[in-house]
Amino acid sequence: MNEDLLKSFINLGLSEQKAKETLKNTAVTNTLKKLLDDVSSVILPEGAGMLLYHLATKAKPQINNHLSLITKYIASGKLDSTLRVDKAIEYCMSHLTNLNIEECEKWCGVGIIVTPEQIEKSVETHIANVTNELLEKRYRYNSGLIMQKVRTDLPWADGKAVKSEVDLQILDLLGPKTEADLAPVLKSDKKSAKPIKAENKVKPVASSVKEPEPVNGLTILDVMKKVSFHAPGDNYKTDGYIVTPNTMKLLQEHLKVTGGKVHTRFPPEPNGILHIGHAKAININFGYAAAYAGSCYLRYDDTNPEKEEEKFFTGIYDMVTWLGYKPFAVTHSSDNFDQLYEWAVLLIKKGLAYVCHQTADEMKGFNPKPSQWRDRPIAESLQLFEDMKNGKIDEGAATLRMKVTLEEGKMDPVAYRVRFTPHHRTADKWCIYPTYDYTHCLCDSLENITHSLCTKEFQSRRSSYYWLCNALDIYCPVQWEYGRLNVNYTVVSKRKIAKLIDEKIVNDWDDPRLFTLTALRRRGFPPESINNFCAQLGVTGAQSVVDPSMLEAFVRDTLNNTAPRVMVVLEPLKITIENYPHSSAIKVPVPDFPNKPELGSHDITFDRIIYIERSDFMQVGDRGYRRLTKVQPVGLRHAGYILEVTKVECDENGVVTEVVCKCTHVDETKTKPKAFIHWVAQPVDVEVRLYQSLFKHKNPEDLNEVPGGFLTDCNLDSLKILNSYGDASLAKAKVYDKFQFERTGFFCVDRDTTAEKLVFNQTVGLKEDTGK
Repeated sequence: MNEDLLKSFINLGLSEQKAKETLKNTAVTNTLKKLLDDVSSVILPEGAGMLLYHLATKAKPQINNHLSLITKYIASGKLDSTLRVDKAIEYCMSHLTNLNIEECEKWCGVGIIVTPEQIEKSVETHIANVTNELLEKRYRYNSGLIMQKVRTDLPWADGKAVKSEVDLQILDLLGPKTEADLAPVLKSDKKSAKPIKAENKVKPVASSVKEPEPVNGLTILDVMKKVSFHAPGDNYKTDGYIVTPNTMKLLQEHLKVTGGKVHTRFPPEPNGILHIGHAKAININFGYAAAYAGSCYLRYDDTNPEKEEEKFFTGIYDMVTWLGYKPFAVTHSSDNFDQLYEWAVLLIKKGLAYVCHQTADEMKGFNPKPSQWRDRPIAESLQLFEDMKNGKIDEGAATLRMKVTLEEGKMDPVAYRVRFTPHHRTADKWCIYPTYDYTHCLCDSLENITHSLCTKEFQSRRSSYYWLCNALDIYCPVQWEYGRLNVNYTVVSKRKIAKLIDEKIVNDWDDPRLFTLTALRRRGFPPESINNFCAQLGVTGAQSVVDPSMLEAFVRDTLNNTAPRVMVVLEPLKITIENYPHSSAIKVPVPDFPNKPELGSHDITFDRIIYIERSDFMQVGDRGYRRLTKVQPVGLRHAGYILEVTKVECDENGVVTEVVCKCTHVDETKTKPKAFIHWVAQPVDVEVRLYQSLFKHKNPEDLNEVPGGFLTDCNLDSLKILNSYGDASLAKAKVYDKFQFERTGFFCVDRDTTAEKLVFNQTVGLKEDTGK
């Protein structure tokens, strides 16, 4: 530890502990050391030392060239409060290149003296306006409101002096505090605050989804309005942003184009289907733009033609719109191939890029051997780059590299590589294609993006992002990073999903066991529940790792209010009612939402022969079993009848094939049955697909957990197909219609449905114990 610096910091007014903590912060220490050097020959006025420390902690690198001026004003006593120092920093941040001394002094209130008489008069005025409320609430009144109004009148008044005067005048008005003033405030009983008349009380009805609401009304717009991103045009105020002599002019031109509106973009690669992690990115980019009445582009980063397919382009657009977002415009990185090439040539001419012949293996890692071609003549690189463009150099034989080092230490990232692959939009025009590191920031600049929002792993590319825009002297957006979303018990890698498909473990990209967005839609996840889930995660720098159950809770919360209830028997058992009380089948009206009957109903059929779940009958029930046995009756939901067993028929293997029962109307029985079960009569055939987790371990990609690799971790029982019976009202159901199968769970009509057969996917189960 530098003892001299420690002593200097203590002399400023810092405690020894605070001084030691400051020395651990290299950036603050270096800034504070520079400020101390500037005032080394000056006797500082009282309190100025702590103002210098305040300046060192608040100043951003963009105003380093103005720090000497602010330091001089602190040393001379012109900036004598943290308020004035903050205003000086604010002024310098907005006048990086054209600072006006007179205007700066006015902005900071230099020379303005607020007298005690002015403070006293202002306090008197504002206390007079609230005297009655003060007398009523006494010392429970929030005096901070008065101080706030005084500071509005006298912005350069000393805060301590204002508080002292407010306290004094309140004491003069109210006198000393009494015992009642000092007594703790009793918390009001919220339950009894609004009494409900007895005749208006409604008996609560138990929901089949017994869990607290997870959403609490939070939307992605609510979240994005609280995020502390910069205002459009204030790029230069953000940490790490590089300011050049041309920055302010470029920002002004940018604001003229955007009108000061937020512009974001969602830039997926069209070489795979979007997954749950992309849903977070979609919500953040589109959500932030929507929160501030801005625009969000959908930009396909189509710079890798050998892996791009048309189905991925359409699939991405479908998922964005399915989540409820409409792109301001749909663009492609390839729209800008001509401009990107011209800029690459300009970089070479400036000596900032060169053609290199190192192989991909030689460039791998963080400490590769520096390229021997880094300093080759500009004219030579220009000619070679043109040869690359004209197809005269083989794939892998040359790349164009930028002369910049990334934060992670990687040197000279590749800007262009040779690929003899036709492009889906430009056909055979190009045989060189730009990389992400080169393309991304330049397309952001061309589209006047205000906030380039990306996941945390791109933080190491931020310096090259800013370097490249500034090297070409073009508008530079601001890159902000957030933590990515990972879900346990799944894989989202395009390569690994493709492997699962090739190995016939799953059927396609939309197999409901996957966490691609197409798979979640097919499984029946409502888009609003995915959006609410993303909102609840928030926008932080920390990586989110969640279990599927968290997402399922949001799905269940949505479907419980939107999916009508029907009766479906998954594994049917025939029941014959020997004393059926009607001459023929009858219709029974059933509400779609039992708790909200006003939302509509449908008719079900009740007949002599019905079907119940096989698990709802046991010849001899286990302890705690509440459903039908030889000696235990059970009720039929919605029908109003109770069944009692009179005969059980079995096949040669002892498997029950039919149960004969007698029925009694529920109003005619003295004892209420222990349970009511669902049933169907005159049903339609349905195929029901039940799903479990595709993988056995939380992280199937972790070789410590799964030494044999993710393919060996697959749950071979993750799909179970049942031939079931459904309520006849389901016959008109359409693909993606969602229902709650009573006592079973939520289900969605699958796209494999035909006119002859209904197919349902299990979405999520119910939060209830179905074993009793």
